[in-house]
Amino acid sequence: MAELDARLCAAVAAYAVETVEALVEAGADPDRVLLRAVEGGSPAVVSAILDTRGTPLPEAERDRLLVAARWWYERGAEGELRRLTGAEGPADTRWVRDGTDDRVEEVTLGGRTVRGGHGAVLTQLEWRYRILAPVGELMARAVRHEDGAGDEEHVDRSAACWVLLSRRSAETWREVVAYHRHPSPAHRAFVADYLALDALMPGVTPHHRWYEKRRAELLPGWADTERDGGVLARVLRVVTEEELPEAREFGLRYAGHPDPRVRSRVPWMFDQPLDPETTRAVCDLGRDPDAGVRAEAAGVLGGEELGEPDRAALLALLRDADPRVRHRAVRATARGADRSPEVTEALAELLDAEEQDVRLSAAYGLALRDDPRTAEAYARVGPLGPEFAHDTRPEGLWRWRLRNEPNG
Repeated sequence: MAELDARLCAAVAAYAVETVEALVEAGADPDRVLLRAVEGGSPAVVSAILDTRGTPLPEAERDRLLVAARWWYERGAEGELRRLTGAEGPADTRWVRDGTDDRVEEVTLGGRTVRGGHGAVLTQLEWRYRILAPVGELMARAVRHEDGAGDEEHVDRSAACWVLLSRRSAETWREVVAYHRHPSPAHRAFVADYLALDALMPGVTPHHRWYEKRRAELLPGWADTERDGGVLARVLRVVTEEELPEAREFGLRYAGHPDPRVRSRVPWMFDQPLDPETTRAVCDLGRDPDAGVRAEAAGVLGGEELGEPDRAALLALLRDADPRVRHRAVRATARGADRSPEVTEALAELLDAEEQDVRLSAAYGLALRDDPRTAEAYARVGPLGPEFAHDTRPEGLWRWRLRNEPNG
């Protein structure tokens, strides 16, 4: 048992989440490392311990963890390390993944390393122990580390958003949404992301229609008045995902917006198949100076059945100088509705591409078009690695043979 406990201490110090879970399940004593985990600032490690711990914590222990989490959060990881170690000079700070999705800064100073996710740890502990922190305090934690529209992957932000979404009440919803008028873009960006996730939770409450109606009332007016490009792009994303009737109007209006983040949202704001006016708008975005905007336009145009001269825009995207644009264009076009000879030849040209993923999409596109060069195209793709194990594109070859070869 002592060996298990020692290994658990080492796993907590190394932020090895899966190892922590396995050791606690194997019988290591989680109480020996809980405080150390909280001070270490990794919400993923703290959750791993508490989720696998068999019995509830005594109230005194809960209070001790909450006090420690708040202490570190209010002083900051680097500030508290300086106080503890007396070290001077710059800290070594790098960004790492905490768990599978979120990011957090990892700070090393004076021979000690901690992660800066104490806000998320505090938020998780409060929710676990039924402490309803004020909405304003959770908002402050969410945007504490942000400049401009902020980092939507920060653990403090993610934890605050998750708890606020879990508190399904009209009162909480109104308090959060009221921040869409806040002077700080970071606050407004958080509200937009909150609404995007809120729309994905219709089955959580029988009152989801109420939330749908309120979002539909709020979003068009907000999109009309939002002046920050990063926030506006987020708002337009929610408008699109909510399938609001204003989406087409906003798409046409903002196709020439100076911020490429806004223009990138526009191709997806139109119903498909595109009508002549929206086709022209997306084709124009396919000639945008920003490669990210062209890539989004390619993702939409590739699925359309285009005529001349609109097809010329798609052909240009398939031959774009930027690899990101070519990648999106060939992915969409391979499965797309345009089966013209010009598009087929453009796909064949991409069999010479350096990127294997592009060659695979091109070969798949030829297979779907029953092109006689399909077998040769797949041979030029080359051997596929394990990252393609669940990809459906390699199946295009045998399906083509089934349809086209005598003994298929």
